[in-house]
Amino acid sequence: MPSNDVGKDQAFEGIPTVRSIRGNCRSFLCEKIAAQLPAWRERVSRLLKEHGNFKVSDITVDAIYGGLRGVITQVSDISYVDPLEGIRIRGYTIPDLLQKLPLAPGSNYPLAGGLYFLLMANELPTMEEALLVEQEWKRREKIPPYVYDVLDAMPEDTHPMTLFSIGILAMQNESQFMRLYDAGLVKEDYWEAYLDDSLNLTAKLPALAAYIYNKKYRNGQFIESDPQLDWSANFAHMIGKGDDPEFVDFSRLYFVLHCDHEGGNVSAHAAHLVATALSDNYYACSAGMNGLAGPLHGLANQECLRWLLRLRSAFDHFPTPQEVESYAWGVLKAGQVIPGYGHAVLRVTDPRFTALYQFAEKFFPDDEMFRLVALVNEVIPKVLAQHGKVKNPKPNVDAISGSLLYHYGIKEFDFYTVLFGVSRNLGLTTHNTWARALGKPIERPKSITTRMLEDLVAKSS
Repeated sequence: MPSNDVGKDQAFEGIPTVRSIRGNCRSFLCEKIAAQLPAWRERVSRLLKEHGNFKVSDITVDAIYGGLRGVITQVSDISYVDPLEGIRIRGYTIPDLLQKLPLAPGSNYPLAGGLYFLLMANELPTMEEALLVEQEWKRREKIPPYVYDVLDAMPEDTHPMTLFSIGILAMQNESQFMRLYDAGLVKEDYWEAYLDDSLNLTAKLPALAAYIYNKKYRNGQFIESDPQLDWSANFAHMIGKGDDPEFVDFSRLYFVLHCDHEGGNVSAHAAHLVATALSDNYYACSAGMNGLAGPLHGLANQECLRWLLRLRSAFDHFPTPQEVESYAWGVLKAGQVIPGYGHAVLRVTDPRFTALYQFAEKFFPDDEMFRLVALVNEVIPKVLAQHGKVKNPKPNVDAISGSLLYHYGIKEFDFYTVLFGVSRNLGLTTHNTWARALGKPIERPKSITTRMLEDLVAKSS
């Protein structure tokens, strides 16, 4: 098994070392967050005191039985899905992030450390601040050997997402929050311990995911972490793809695009719900990954790729637009769906789709799967618009992300959601840290019986 044994003070050899910011990253982030908390807490307190009875949304029978879709039940200041502009991370759109976040040296794509600084500190980072997070992750990235022992004890056919969730949960023994809570940590300081756990957990995710990939698909050919590489590039290196600069940049882009998506999706809500019970980030993020593993959530990119492969196999040649249109109508008339098109919130093309499309167009425009994605994107929105049952017939990120992984030789579909999870935990840990900082209570909505609901409807008639 890999040792990931990076010395405490070892810094990047390939990236300039941060020297001007005093103290470690944890302390620096604490200062940044602590400086903002009085204003945030005052805002929340004022809203509750002055407008606590203000009605934000209605709840209908449709909403109750329809999974509460569209019902406002949370506040998420980390990210917001704008129906016309897509996901905003701390107010910044996807094009903003790709333009404004510090880029990895020699690359046109951002450092994940800069993204995490933005998530946690609510400020666009300088290059120094982005590198500070990257170096902090290096100091914290070593995975305890017992975690590998747990994973190795599982049956060979265990699903990669099961291993990923178990790996996160197995590290719960390392939780600083639980150790300090048991020692009498005061409520106002919960968030600092959550921040510690956040940095420790996220630091280990690339190595954990790489270990699972190598164990499952590379006959146990494990590769040591490289202290010269940034968080995203190191993942590519540890699965044997570090010599491919395109894939390294794809990793950087992928981890930025999938980092968060409001607080109401299954993985985010599950992690938030568990953390409101003061379960630490390991418990909460493992729960979030269990939600992400569902076919209706994190498996969507696999379903999209499978659909594209079925479409391609239906012809002994590359299909024409007319053939794709005919095939699509056949799918719809059979009562099936075309995955990757439509979105619960968006009413435009998902900017994450656009970012990946532009990446593929730049680096491998002649790849057959990408050409198929482009053709489908040309045809399917028109078909769905004519069909009339989809509010937004434009593509979302799942319509393309699997195809890019496929191009780079990662054809093990079961692993795709693990990659999604590596990125999404950046957002989950941030949500949980800030929820503790703002003193959010345990979540406990009320439920009623069907008879009670029938009686309420009857009384209103």
